[in-house]
Amino acid sequence: MKTKISFAFLAYKYHLLCVLFIVFGGMTSFALNLFQDQEVVQTFSEFKGVVVDSKSKAPLSFATLTLDGTNISTVTNSDGEFLLKVPNSMLNNAISISFLGYQVKTIPLSNLNGDDIQILLEESMMQLSEVKINVPKDAQTLVKAALDKKGEHYINEETMMTAFYRETIKKRRRDASLSEAIVEIYREPYSSTKVDKIKLVKARKSTDYTRLDTLAVRLQGGPFSALYADMIKYPQYIFPENNLSEYEFSFDTPTEINDRSVYVVKFKPRAELEQPLYYGKLYIDAETFALISAIYNLNVDNRELVSQMFVRKKPNKVTVYPTEAAYRVDYRIKDGKWFYGYSNLQLTMKVNWKGRLFNSVYTLSSEMAITDWARSLDDSFTRKETLRPTVILSEQASAFSDPNFWGEYNIIEPEKSIESAIDKINKQMEKRKGKE
Repeated sequence: MKTKISFAFLAYKYHLLCVLFIVFGGMTSFALNLFQDQEVVQTFSEFKGVVVDSKSKAPLSFATLTLDGTNISTVTNSDGEFLLKVPNSMLNNAISISFLGYQVKTIPLSNLNGDDIQILLEESMMQLSEVKINVPKDAQTLVKAALDKKGEHYINEETMMTAFYRETIKKRRRDASLSEAIVEIYREPYSSTKVDKIKLVKARKSTDYTRLDTLAVRLQGGPFSALYADMIKYPQYIFPENNLSEYEFSFDTPTEINDRSVYVVKFKPRAELEQPLYYGKLYIDAETFALISAIYNLNVDNRELVSQMFVRKKPNKVTVYPTEAAYRVDYRIKDGKWFYGYSNLQLTMKVNWKGRLFNSVYTLSSEMAITDWARSLDDSFTRKETLRPTVILSEQASAFSDPNFWGEYNIIEPEKSIESAIDKINKQMEKRKGKE
């Protein structure tokens, strides 16, 4: 007997990446340079390097680097690499580097050269028992307390945030599509039920349709998909109305971040439930009970329902179902208040064509990092400027431009495969310029 759940329920409860599989006729799409060369006076300096474990030298993915005294920040990529752009007027400042389970490290910029910087972080040895705290009755009580404290321990006023967003589509291990953007986010207070607004500042894209197997694969939702991973502001997408009865909770080994002790709570769906639910770990500050990080997955065993959740359009002769849906969200603290700082989402889809022997596997990823922010007293976005939650970024972005496209904006340093794809795009564009 098949399980039936309404589409409205699915649309409300699940939010990751809506995917459209569309058959296309053309074979190749090349990027065109739509921007005129301009002479730019550089008012910032770049610091580029890698953050690693001090003992093993293993790279630390998604570590946060913040320019002290400001809200300027970035995160390391999956290879532990970073690129931080600092205004020349602030080169006397220091940067702080933090990572879950490691001691915070502060380094004056004057001690760093511009390139090939290696920052070593030491694992934290602090035990939770060393801190005087109120131990919660059980793990579920702790999680409920964390969800209830959004108006107390998170920024509870309007803010204007600048963020870098990237989404990629890979066919097996080969990059097929890349879209990147700088966006401004008008964030409502955490206690508000109003939805945040997003404005596109600048964006670029590239798609090689020859790698997409006659399917044009597009992601719907864009930056909103990453933003909705903020489960404190948008708890309805994972714990509707703070209803925790669908899950089992238990304590795992505690850890530390930013010199603060952290509870680790494991959660998983109750065995008797059939609908797709989440499992993973929540990292909760031991003193305030504020959620500071979450790493979790969606159970994709029920192929039919999971496919309904993510696939919005596909050819009739194609069967599509997800084999993995992974999430991560990290929060940062400023003046004692937490706020959404970074999230990434990854969805792996298997595509079977009727009558074909072999299938195709696509990996669709999106990530967004807050790179600067300020308190805001008014909403300056016009209706025309505001993106819709159903946006397809690749249709909004202009084609790829030169390596200095981002200017002073901080971005997430591209991974090796993405960097290689960007290099190929730029070489193609140089060849085209030479023929003109």
